[in-house]
Amino acid sequence: MRLDLAQDVGALTAQLVDIESVSGAEKELADAIEEALLPLGHLTVRRDGQNIVARTELGRAERVVIAGHLDTVPVAGNLPSRVADGVLHGCGTSDMKSGMAVQLKLCLLENPNRDLTFVFYDCEEVEAERSGLLRLTREHPDWLAGDFAIVMEPTNGLIEGGCQGTLRVEVVAHGVRAHSARSWEGLNAIHAIKPIIDALDRYEARRPVVDGLEYHEGLNAVAVRGGVAGNVIPDECVVTVNYRFAPDRTLDEAFDHVREVFDGFEVRLTDGAPGARPGLTHPVAAAFAAAIGGEPCAKLGWTDVARFSALGMPAVNCGPGDPNVAHTSGEHVSLAKIAECERRMVDWLTV
Repeated sequence: MRLDLAQDVGALTAQLVDIESVSGAEKELADAIEEALLPLGHLTVRRDGQNIVARTELGRAERVVIAGHLDTVPVAGNLPSRVADGVLHGCGTSDMKSGMAVQLKLCLLENPNRDLTFVFYDCEEVEAERSGLLRLTREHPDWLAGDFAIVMEPTNGLIEGGCQGTLRVEVVAHGVRAHSARSWEGLNAIHAIKPIIDALDRYEARRPVVDGLEYHEGLNAVAVRGGVAGNVIPDECVVTVNYRFAPDRTLDEAFDHVREVFDGFEVRLTDGAPGARPGLTHPVAAAFAAAIGGEPCAKLGWTDVARFSALGMPAVNCGPGDPNVAHTSGEHVSLAKIAECERRMVDWLTV
C-alpha cells in the first residue's frame, strides 16, 4: 500500500492502521514508510532490517530525535479501522500509529528550527532482545545521536517524563516428589508457595518523587507454574513476579530489593530493563514542555525513553493516543487529539 503523506493526519493514521503490523510482521509497513520517505530530498534515509531512520542535515544547533515503533499487539477482531463520531477505532490506533502518523507529517518539514531524526523501529511489544531500537543502539548508535528524544507513546497528548524500570523474576519453591496416594512421603511445592503469595500481599509499594514527578511502583505475581501429573506430588513450583520500579533505582538495586522481599527462596532474574529519569530540566526538554503545555507527569510503565537515556540523551513520552485503551479490543483514538498533537509539534519546530 502506498502511503499518502499529503492527506490529513487522521486519514494517514487510518491508512497506517490498515497495514497490519503485529510484532515480527512489520515488513509491509516498513516498506511503505521507506517508499514514502525516499523521495523527500531534505531527508537522508537509512534502513536496517525493518528499522528506518531518516535525518535532516541542516547544521542546526540542536538535534531532536522523534521515535515510534511500527508493531502492534495481536489483532483482536479490530481491523480494518473505522471512524465513528470523530473517533478512529482499530488495532494500533492509540499505541501507536496515531503517533507514527504525526511523525510522518513532521517528516515533511523542510526547514525546521532544529535538526530532526525520525526513527521507526520494530518489535517493541515483545521481549526486549527482539527490539529493533535496541539493535540500533548496539549497531548504529551514531544514527540515533541527538540532544533530546521524544517517543510517541500514547499519553493523551501530554508529556510523561522518564519511565519506570521493569524486571521479571522466577521465585522457586522446592518440594519432594511423591505418589499422591502417599502424599505424606513428599513435600508439595505448590503448597509451599504460600509464603511467596503472603509476601506479595503484605508488600507496600513505594511512591518516590524523582526530579519532581511521583512514580508508583508495583510488585505482582503474573504467572504460576507447577505440577507434574495428576497423581504426583510436585517437587517444584515457580511464581513469576514482575517488579515495576522508579528510576531512582538501578536494575541491580531493583533485583537486590526483590531478593530481599523473597529471602529464603531461590530467585532467578529472567528479564529486566532499567528506567529513565525525567530529564525535564534540560533546556531543549524544557522548551518542548512549554510548547506542549499541561502538567508533565511520571510515566508509569517502561518505554524506550530508557534506551535514549542510556545513550546520554534526555527523553520524554508524548503522543496523541490514550494509554488506557492501548492493547484492548476496543482501542481507539480521537481524531481531534491527533490533529492537536501535530499542530503543537509543528509550532514548536517552526516558530
